[in-house]
Amino acid sequence: MSMVAATTSVGKEKLCSASAMVGIDAAGKYVRYTPEQVEALERVYNECPKPSSLRRQQLIRECPILSNIEAKQIKVWFQNRRCREKQRKEASRLQTVNRKLSAMNKLLMEENDRLQKQVSQLVYENGYMRQQLHHNSAATTDTSCESAVTSGQRGQQNPLSQNPPRDANNPASLLAIAEETLAEFLSKATGTSVEWVPLVGMKPGPDSIGIIAVSHNCSGVAARACGLVSLEPTKVAEILKDRPSWFRECRRLDVLSIIPTGNGGNIELIYMQTYAPTTIAAARDFWTLRYTTALDDGSLVICERSLTPSTGGPAGPNTPGFVRAEMLPSGYLVRPCEGGGSMIHIVDHVDWDAWNVPEVIRPLYESPKVLAHKATITALRHIRQIALELSGEVSFTGSRQPAVLRTFSQRLSRGFNDAVNGFVDDGWTLLSNDGSDDVTVAVNSSPDKLLGTHASLALFSALGGGILCAKASMLLQNVPPALLVQFLREHRSEWADSGVDAYSASSFRAHSQFGVPGLRSNTGFWGSQIILPLAHTVENEELLEVVRLEGHHGFNQDELLLSRDMYFLQLCTGVDENAPGACAQLVFAPIDESFADDAPLLASGFRVTPLEPKTNAPASTRTLDLASTLEIGSSGSARSANDSTNSTGTRSVLTLAFQFAYENHLRDSVAVMARQYVRSVVASVQRVAMAIAPSRLGCSQIGMKQANASPAAQTLAEWVSKSYRVHTGNELAQGDCQGGGDALLKLIWHHSDAIMCCSLKASPVFSFANQAGLDMLETTLIALQEIRIESVLDEAGRKALCSEFNKIMQQGFARLPGGICMSSMGRPVSYEEAVVWKVLDEDDSPHCLAFMFVNWSFV
Repeated sequence: MSMVAATTSVGKEKLCSASAMVGIDAAGKYVRYTPEQVEALERVYNECPKPSSLRRQQLIRECPILSNIEAKQIKVWFQNRRCREKQRKEASRLQTVNRKLSAMNKLLMEENDRLQKQVSQLVYENGYMRQQLHHNSAATTDTSCESAVTSGQRGQQNPLSQNPPRDANNPASLLAIAEETLAEFLSKATGTSVEWVPLVGMKPGPDSIGIIAVSHNCSGVAARACGLVSLEPTKVAEILKDRPSWFRECRRLDVLSIIPTGNGGNIELIYMQTYAPTTIAAARDFWTLRYTTALDDGSLVICERSLTPSTGGPAGPNTPGFVRAEMLPSGYLVRPCEGGGSMIHIVDHVDWDAWNVPEVIRPLYESPKVLAHKATITALRHIRQIALELSGEVSFTGSRQPAVLRTFSQRLSRGFNDAVNGFVDDGWTLLSNDGSDDVTVAVNSSPDKLLGTHASLALFSALGGGILCAKASMLLQNVPPALLVQFLREHRSEWADSGVDAYSASSFRAHSQFGVPGLRSNTGFWGSQIILPLAHTVENEELLEVVRLEGHHGFNQDELLLSRDMYFLQLCTGVDENAPGACAQLVFAPIDESFADDAPLLASGFRVTPLEPKTNAPASTRTLDLASTLEIGSSGSARSANDSTNSTGTRSVLTLAFQFAYENHLRDSVAVMARQYVRSVVASVQRVAMAIAPSRLGCSQIGMKQANASPAAQTLAEWVSKSYRVHTGNELAQGDCQGGGDALLKLIWHHSDAIMCCSLKASPVFSFANQAGLDMLETTLIALQEIRIESVLDEAGRKALCSEFNKIMQQGFARLPGGICMSSMGRPVSYEEAVVWKVLDEDDSPHCLAFMFVNWSFV
């Protein structure tokens, strides 16, 4: 096959070179071009591959050497030239795909060989156990088996513990540790020393990120990834060693010593600090040895492990406030591929010392899936992103390069992590609470340590001030993290207060004299929220965007101060991730219109991390470190956040932190405002979480409670049903003529088709929807009032509605053909028919329009 392909390729090249001198006119006659004519045509083609007829006529007039060629012949030449260019590009693309498929096939064959070895080993161990059980008594067998398995596990977990103590200051001793680390890492990357199981939700194939697996029944937690990238091994190694550039949990990495080895490699002694994911756990640090070397086959290896007294390594620094975690042999194997690119094997194996964290969030430290998404998959995605950026396959908007946009994402993530952790060496100190420990407030009087020096920070130096952070953590029951973060991103008015937004946005304006706002519940103060895309990663797992909140122009002094549009730089991650262990995050910071590259970013936001249910945990387990109750509906009843009555329910931990700049004389006022604001945000998020929980029964009950709480909803239901009967002659729901008030509202609420009411204003918005309508729009009764009808209907639907509007207002109703509309989450929804009728009030005056989408479904 390769010889045939090579012959075909050579034949195509000869044909292309010959066709550059020969063209075929419209009559099928061959036309020969001289080299000078071809050169002139090529110059024009490079400027304009598809010239117009006027441009071709101009070309004949300006180039005397083309005077003997007809315009039709030149047109045919350009057509042939474009066809050849397309063929060359397609051939190049197919060659690239072929190389990628060949490398992926090789990778899959190696993975298959590894799995075969693992199966053989398990079969052997199973036979050995059967033999022991057959020849020995039960008690003796249990003891011997336990002894054999335990000794094997201990030897696998820490083989260096059996070695005699080494001289910590001897380079030869460190080299011995490095060589043993290399051997253990390679056995994990390509062997069977760890039992790997595929990670759920990561599909294999040439277009996927790679082969992802997590550990099963091993000490600590481990994750493994194999993938292909179009970068050379040295470049890949350089990127991976720069861990702070892609590992968002890395706070600090110091290379304290570099020792060259005789084989061309080097040994590095590294101290690394990592952030804690929530406000109730201590951060971790590592003291490791990193060994970089090349193998005989040209592969590069970067392996790393912790140095402990048991391994014979030197003692590392001891930093107060950090818990020392252990990195078991981990690293990167980078192998060159034929035709360019690299094949990468990544192994992360960590013992987080989970016993030092509260039991309720211990799954974050005991789940290999969390480690896979946090570190292993992130590393592979980062390399692929840079490879596509360097090849020019990633498009970006504006004048900023992708590297600059990635820096903004890193700064937002780092700023939010700093806010959540509040390290003492960054200048953070805790304020005394107000008697309740649900919200933690910390202040930092040295903002330059976090934000750097900037002209807009002159306010702090001139008047004296700092940064205040209010943060909290809470448990959520049965709420998908991706869905919750996506809702918080698209419906800011559900949880944000416009006065607090304005204060945050004006904090860095030295000329602003805006005071500390109270919680005035003026969430309707702003106009619409406009999200302006800025950049996104290849797989859309990370979105960087600018959010503009349109100001409402008023006349009193407060409204004049807030009449300007407000801007936020926003980072959204994990909205497309539904795999177990995937974290979702929404982080934002106020910016001004200039949006300079070195603008200070005071990051605030949310992080939602799933907690794997622990089947062996008692159902009555409670932890008071997190919010222990969740509000249900409007009845005010509460239940434990750790309620395990639903065995299929999932839990997640939500961490939120909000930062504010303050002047010294306003610090106490800002602290009170921030504490109250975070509590109001927590309450809002709880309501949203309950509304979007997957349980249809729970959502229906909550919605009915909200609807029944308003007598206007019952009155509207009567108007909707009566108007439908008057205009169409039919009943809207079976039995609605006998029902009234609450009974009629229930019939409409549980109607199988999506029914919603829309105002008759210049910019119509929805005012009510039944359960099917809320499901179709993927929203809640509260957020429904922000959705406009034009944002739901597509262009065909809007045209049909406009054409039938006069008929609706005169005759009372119209039927619109089926089509496609969009939910508030951007998902397409198909429907067979849409019935629109005019809703009349008690005085038979037009009150609103009612829509009924028949037989709708998500596409």
